[in-house]
Amino acid sequence: MTTLRIALPQLYPAWLDRSRGLDQVIETIKSAAKESAELIVFSEGFVPGYPFWLDQSGGANFDNPVQKEIFAHYSDQAVTIEDGHLNAVCAALKTAKMACYLGIIERPRDVSGHSLFASYVYIDQTGTVQSVHRKLRPTFDERLVWSPGDGNGLVVHRLGDFTVGGLNCWENWMPLARASLYGQGEDLHVACWPGSQRNTADLTPVLAKEGRSYCVSVSALMNREQISDDIPHADHIRNTISAVSADGGSCIAAPDGSWVLPPLVNEVGIRYADLDPAKVREERQSFDPAGHYSRPDVTQLSVDRRRQSTVDFTDE
Repeated sequence: MTTLRIALPQLYPAWLDRSRGLDQVIETIKSAAKESAELIVFSEGFVPGYPFWLDQSGGANFDNPVQKEIFAHYSDQAVTIEDGHLNAVCAALKTAKMACYLGIIERPRDVSGHSLFASYVYIDQTGTVQSVHRKLRPTFDERLVWSPGDGNGLVVHRLGDFTVGGLNCWENWMPLARASLYGQGEDLHVACWPGSQRNTADLTPVLAKEGRSYCVSVSALMNREQISDDIPHADHIRNTISAVSADGGSCIAAPDGSWVLPPLVNEVGIRYADLDPAKVREERQSFDPAGHYSRPDVTQLSVDRRRQSTVDFTDE
């Protein structure tokens, strides 16, 4: 059995700029390749960024011209996989022989082409997109700009001696979403966040102990200085947004809940860890939530993984 080397970048995203954001992802992959990383993970909505303006700039004002223009820009900078926006990222991963979980704001063609989703994309070591998980339930003000997803992306992937899965932000609080991954053999869980130690410090070791798996929480950083002048109503956003919107908190917990990498706060950097699959087997000796400690004769979970659509065409 071999270890898996993971890269955990905590960065300031190129906020609301898809092109610069994807370039940043590629450069980060190249840096991680020099450290022989086999898996790299990015925060929620890393490209083109989390909608930090909503909470404090009047995001809920209905039919408001300012909010419409900001949203239109956000939508324009979103990622449409069908249009090839991730092709260069996939090529970089193929060259590096590295797998990746990448948080994007997705504007897919299969749902009108205008609705946005917080999606977590898994790209394997051959540079192939293997799954796109659209966040099941956006949280609070996120619902002003993101649509609810579906179960299509509730899948896991084999990577070396591990089975990896991932969820977006507060989905990691959803017991049934977690259980859907446990039941598929997940033993390395990736939780992506926009960036807050208050989310990661307590929950990460709890999820590790519950799943008897490695749990990785990856976050970003955000402050007013990241708001560029070419963003519509940039001054309005700067004047209303918090000085620091995201303080990071990226970390990794072992299957026994101990820290592999403790939370990193208010610091930019890429950290690395070598994860040993034997530690998973050690902790599964006493508890395996979807294995010998389950009771499928008493409780079972039903998951609909069909991609949802408002139309169902029949052509001959």
